[in-house]
Amino acid sequence: MVEYPAPVKALLDAAGAAAGDRVRVTAEGRAYEGVVMPHTEFSGADILVLKLDNGYNVGIPTSKGARVALVEKRARAAPKRTPPPPTPGKPTVAVLGTGGTIASYVDYRTGAVHPAVTAEELVFSVPELLDACNVRARVIYSVYSENLTAKQWQELAVEAAKELNGGADAVIIPHGTDTLHFTSAALAFMLKGLTGPVVIVGSQRSSDRPSSDAAFNLMCAARLAAENVGEVVTCLHGETGDVACDVLRGTKVRKMHSSRRDAFKPINERRLGFVVADGKVTWERPVRPHEKGPARAETGMDPDVALVHFFPGMKARHLAAIAEDSHGIVIAGTGLGHVSDELMAPIRKAIADGKAVVMTTQCLNGRVGLRVYDKGRDLLAAGVIPGEDILPEVAMVKLMWVLARTKEPEEVHELMTTNFAGEINPAISLDEYVF
Repeated sequence: MVEYPAPVKALLDAAGAAAGDRVRVTAEGRAYEGVVMPHTEFSGADILVLKLDNGYNVGIPTSKGARVALVEKRARAAPKRTPPPPTPGKPTVAVLGTGGTIASYVDYRTGAVHPAVTAEELVFSVPELLDACNVRARVIYSVYSENLTAKQWQELAVEAAKELNGGADAVIIPHGTDTLHFTSAALAFMLKGLTGPVVIVGSQRSSDRPSSDAAFNLMCAARLAAENVGEVVTCLHGETGDVACDVLRGTKVRKMHSSRRDAFKPINERRLGFVVADGKVTWERPVRPHEKGPARAETGMDPDVALVHFFPGMKARHLAAIAEDSHGIVIAGTGLGHVSDELMAPIRKAIADGKAVVMTTQCLNGRVGLRVYDKGRDLLAAGVIPGEDILPEVAMVKLMWVLARTKEPEEVHELMTTNFAGEINPAISLDEYVF
């Protein structure tokens, strides 16, 4: 929290008010009543921010004769809360915190949003969870999702397996949405013998906003604990309203909008099912049933894999430089999986040097077809591995997992074209396309 600038602080001091207090502010002929929000480095030097009763924040200029009147003082110490003891008959859910918008909570003393950095804060960020299941929570790390690497994916896999083997019926992983689908894919390849679902869940809007999707997504995810599921899935809003959450396979999901609550969509596959507001789960497609266990984490990952998005005019030297520093490359090519003539030389050299090159399509929907045109056949002849209908980022994660097991070209080709976690469909009908 940043100290209020002198003009704003003087107004608050004169009224005997501070962050967290309820005040009435009159400015420019209008009156506002709400909770004083802490000042941030992004606030203007003359702006006082209030959280209104409707949940929205408003910034009020104080440089034009604004007046502040104290309405109510708020307690300065937050009450200590501990989760209740387990209730017999309820499923047990292990919540593993990683950071992100969903792993935040509103401090109702101040109206500010804070990251949940303790297990108790993680649980009470959505206290309604305790009505649906027994919850045990741990914060594994608190990292912006764009900063995650294979190291964190590996750590999550180990901890998820540990929780399932320790008696949890399901594992829920609150996660930042920007790279949520990378993590879901990584866990889908690493986790084996699952005795219950591992559910990756996020939120597009923080818990201080009236339109937040955090609580609804988490509640829907918790309902999956009682289901016969033994794979990695995601569970997030299926539409903009609080109607249902879609359950999507961890290797067939992608974030398709920067801010909508229903940003996550299945690619080359329909949703597995959905959870409605009252908690009922409906399955529309077969899911992998849970196994007897024990759950295990096969965590080997080669981090030296690159994902390259081809574009017209791309220079051979650019791809060559990437190949030089990588053990494998996934290319998102055009259409059926094509690149320009100029890139054929660095592709052939990379393969000759023992580097794996996998071709996917930047179209996302549909699959690679390297036997249709001459260019595709040239790529096959060079030793490029067809990525089938695997999403480019899923192919990247899978190649990391494969290269940690073998670097023999024939074995890499066989493993990359073998379906392990629902990442490859043998055929795609028109009904599978979701736009």
